[in-house]
Amino acid sequence: MKNYRENQLKARFLFRTASGPQSWFLFSLLLAHTHHSSVFRLTTGLRVSNSSIPRIHRYARSPRPGKITSLKAKERLKKVWGTTYVAKREWHPQVLKSLYLGDLIAIAISIFAAHFIRFGFVNADLPPVNVWPLNLLDPSVAPIDYIFLDIGMIIIWWLTLQVNGSRNIRVLGMGTDEYRMVTRGSTYFFCTLVIVAFFLKIDLTRMYLLIAYPLGLGLIMIERWLLRQRLVQKRLQGYSLTRVMIISDVPTGKHLYKSLSGAVASGLSPAAFYLPGIYAGTTIADVDLPILGYSTNPDDIMQAVQENNIQMVAISNGHQLTPEQMRMLGWRLADAHIALIMAPATTDIAGPRMHIQPLNGLPLVHVSTPHITGIAALAKRALDVLASGLGLLVLSPVFLVVGILIRRDGGPAFFFQERVGMNGDVFRMVKFRSMRTDAEEIKAQLMEQNEGNGVLFKMVNDPRITPIGRFIRKFSIDELPQLWNVFIGDMSLVGPRPPLAEEVDLYEDIMYRRLLVKPGITGLWQVSGRSDLSWDESVRLDLYYVENWSMTTDFIILLRTVRAVFAKEGAY
Repeated sequence: MKNYRENQLKARFLFRTASGPQSWFLFSLLLAHTHHSSVFRLTTGLRVSNSSIPRIHRYARSPRPGKITSLKAKERLKKVWGTTYVAKREWHPQVLKSLYLGDLIAIAISIFAAHFIRFGFVNADLPPVNVWPLNLLDPSVAPIDYIFLDIGMIIIWWLTLQVNGSRNIRVLGMGTDEYRMVTRGSTYFFCTLVIVAFFLKIDLTRMYLLIAYPLGLGLIMIERWLLRQRLVQKRLQGYSLTRVMIISDVPTGKHLYKSLSGAVASGLSPAAFYLPGIYAGTTIADVDLPILGYSTNPDDIMQAVQENNIQMVAISNGHQLTPEQMRMLGWRLADAHIALIMAPATTDIAGPRMHIQPLNGLPLVHVSTPHITGIAALAKRALDVLASGLGLLVLSPVFLVVGILIRRDGGPAFFFQERVGMNGDVFRMVKFRSMRTDAEEIKAQLMEQNEGNGVLFKMVNDPRITPIGRFIRKFSIDELPQLWNVFIGDMSLVGPRPPLAEEVDLYEDIMYRRLLVKPGITGLWQVSGRSDLSWDESVRLDLYYVENWSMTTDFIILLRTVRAVFAKEGAY
């Protein structure tokens, strides 16, 4: 009876506010709904469900005295949840403007270039674009010129990149999500275009699409990379940064602070700490950041955010906030357009391995097991064989010239050394010889001058290196013969550094995980600083690779290797 009365009130309200035929349609719709609680059919043939009928408060038109009117509700909501504070992000609009313009230019160049390559400048010779149902009248008529198709594709492609989130500030300037979204959005656009053309019988020239897609995708990638380099340079200079407040206890907060401080290119700049539930007066050693408060009240936290122009809040494991306080704080931050990130206790785990699994309102983070098996292992091995085989053929003249130069210096051209590979198997690694033939004997005399920390021996000006050896080391030419190790299966193109047996003997338990995959010619530590890195940092990067391997990661490391070689980063 209550539902029946409520629906009658809905009908009267809509009937009074609507006019003309619309009023009769709405009135009949709602009256029908009063007699059917589930999906029903009107005389018009439409199917309407309960969810399509808006719920209207029975006092919407004539509120009783003392009841909450819409005006009072707005005031109450503003008092409870609203905020006049909105975080200032001066650099976001500038970056987005550059991104909008850059994407538009890249897409336009690719589309018009495809048009010119396929058809030239003269439109008279263009094939007809037969569009159903117009082509039923005369298939020879071309009602749509390709120039209009060009403009339409430019607009829709540009909008697709906006809709799929590739211009979200969250993914700009760091990681691979931005490039992945650009690739996915562009691919979806062209696949949809082909499907629509097929069903609507639109005769599009295939060569036109085959030129536009890869050309446009490549230009967008280049444009995004150039914009990223510009953004990173500004961030390294102290501009275009997002001020982050860390909410945590002392140990986990300090760890998160070090992680953010070591990744300036990400644009996340630690600005302050907030230690809810921690004893007032607690300090954090070796960290030069203010502690803005210790209260667990969301209002106090928001006050600290507003007074210090905080643009992002990072909550790490170990905070003392209750679930209710977390929920309230999240709502307040959302109202102020302040980003909220959660830093889990698990570290060095890439995003693709982490999946959210809701359970009774509780978001559980599922971490998948890392392994290279099945199709993934087959794909990695296929890439290794093809790339190493092609490299050996193409670089054979370089091998000949370098070998002759080393032989003129005296001694063999190649240097063989036993290294430890996957699962602890020992293999003979080959390199161009860059040191004197008695290098191992001299090494014992130089141990006191070791500049490395850990199990590695490193010297910036190692006297054992020959003149030609110094040159080939600078450009990593000495590593090229390892392509043979890759070809025969002892190594991979990308992987952890192949260790010596004496180094493995000094490994701690956690370091043995490096031996779960094949060692590589290049790897994450090689493109992140090479010899400039500490032993602990190089181990951490190798373990990260082992735990989070993917084909995408391998391709990115290979591209970064080219840049690292020409930049001569950490090569000595």
